[in-house]
Amino acid sequence: MPDTTADAVFAALAPVLDGIAATFGRSCEVVLHDYRDPERSVVAVAGSVTGRVPGDAMSEIGLRVLAAGAGAGNEVGYLTRAQDGRVLKCTTLPLRDVDGTLIGALCINIDVSAINRATGVLSDLLGLSPAQEISATTNFSGDLDQVVESLIERAERAHAVPVTALGRDERLVLVRSLNEAGVFSLRGAPARIAKRLGISRTGLYNDLSELKKDKP
Repeated sequence: MPDTTADAVFAALAPVLDGIAATFGRSCEVVLHDYRDPERSVVAVAGSVTGRVPGDAMSEIGLRVLAAGAGAGNEVGYLTRAQDGRVLKCTTLPLRDVDGTLIGALCINIDVSAINRATGVLSDLLGLSPAQEISATTNFSGDLDQVVESLIERAERAHAVPVTALGRDERLVLVRSLNEAGVFSLRGAPARIAKRLGISRTGLYNDLSELKKDKP
């Protein structure tokens, strides 16, 4: 049975996207996500910054919001880097139905790369403090497997070894980060991740159980 309340929220917001994108200009992209289908969460897009199109999966940011559930709140004006190095200023606004259940998000992404470079030049000329360093990188791929792979590759770079070579303690750190990122809320995720880590599903479930014991 369709969730008419959620459907009404998305139907009401979809026409708003074009107005927001037009207000900020060609460097702005507005994306409407329906979290009821994480692997095809993008339902509408206005503008083009990350290359998202309707039918794409949610990004790492969306996974994090989905994992937060009832605790998800507005995230306004945070900076991240796209995988091609561009600096983006982003806002993520969780959407809820009449019962308060998290159903999606309205996301605004603005490419501020040119402004960031200009700020650096002006700071140098005026002898001011260096521009803010942006260390976070976000994978905006429309394929959820690529998003998960990006998270795992990040762990490989951090440990300088393939994830299949991680010791159990190091693997637990990775599994915790994937869990906190909301990856295990996805259909079929445990099997895919266990295969990528080179362990059995039973081994992965044992890791998740161990993490639950560590919670206060």
